[in-house]
Amino acid sequence: MTMANTEWRNQTIIPEFILLGFGDLPALQILLFLLLLVIYVVTLAGNVLIIVLVVANQHLHTPMYFFLGNLSCLETCYTSTILPRMLASLLTGDRTISLSGCLVQLYFFGSLIGTECYLLAAMSYDRYLAICKPLHYSTHMNDRFCLQLAAGSWLSAFLIVTIIICLMSQLTFCGPKEMDHFFCDLTPVIKLSCSITHQMELVTFLGSFLFTLPPFILTLTSYVCIITAILRIPSSTGRQKAFSTCSSHLIVVTTFYGTLIIVYILPKTKMLRELNKVFSVFYTVLTPLANPLIYSLRNKEVMEALRKAARNSVAFMSSFIEGDMKWSV
Repeated sequence: MTMANTEWRNQTIIPEFILLGFGDLPALQILLFLLLLVIYVVTLAGNVLIIVLVVANQHLHTPMYFFLGNLSCLETCYTSTILPRMLASLLTGDRTISLSGCLVQLYFFGSLIGTECYLLAAMSYDRYLAICKPLHYSTHMNDRFCLQLAAGSWLSAFLIVTIIICLMSQLTFCGPKEMDHFFCDLTPVIKLSCSITHQMELVTFLGSFLFTLPPFILTLTSYVCIITAILRIPSSTGRQKAFSTCSSHLIVVTTFYGTLIIVYILPKTKMLRELNKVFSVFYTVLTPLANPLIYSLRNKEVMEALRKAARNSVAFMSSFIEGDMKWSV
């Protein structure tokens, strides 16, 4: 055993971490709490609304909306792994998180972000078939294949992160315990370990590679084919309609992958390290918020389903009130 190993084994293992978060902005704590609370409520309400609309409306039982429902379900869970803990920290000032709690948060965060990468790739492939291979779309994108793509996205991501977390749970943490982040992210946690982390860093790199590069290449290839096909459409009306069907997805993908690349792939210059938390806000907070807003405001079918649900709700409430009045009389 080396001297370094003996030294850290003799130190006290820390039971918790301190998430510094945005504690360097004490004057803005209340404002941040209110802002994040509004974002969290709107994110939950928007994503849950999309799930309900997709399940309840027969016209939305198509592959595109099946994946959208999966994405909304994912981002509901995804947001709930980070924002409630942030809100409690801002409200109470308690920024501690136990080691086990940190690993649990990291497990669900990593699994869900990996699932989102695969789901976005599946959605881009769906749009590719719909625009570039319309005659074969119903044959290729059948119910069984959609279910396989969705299940594969969820299971593969959770399996990979399970392996990573099992290895990470064997690391020793003996100080320091301050983490300059607002949630338990992979790299900051590994940096706090006093174990030898070369193997862990290699596994983390391979996991990140599997999560990002294959789905990103598939997504990029799909959109290159989509744009090429759209440019071949002779009428401007046809081009505009085709662009509108995939523009919402493209906005989400660009925001999501752009911030992930900045945070996890680009070299860590001093400026990027200082902005790391700011960029992390985009894919942990703003992307789940943007998903329901973009897909509802820019999609005629979703808006029509929403108006239909609103009319049915008003009709139900009216009949309920009338019936209640009759009973009163």
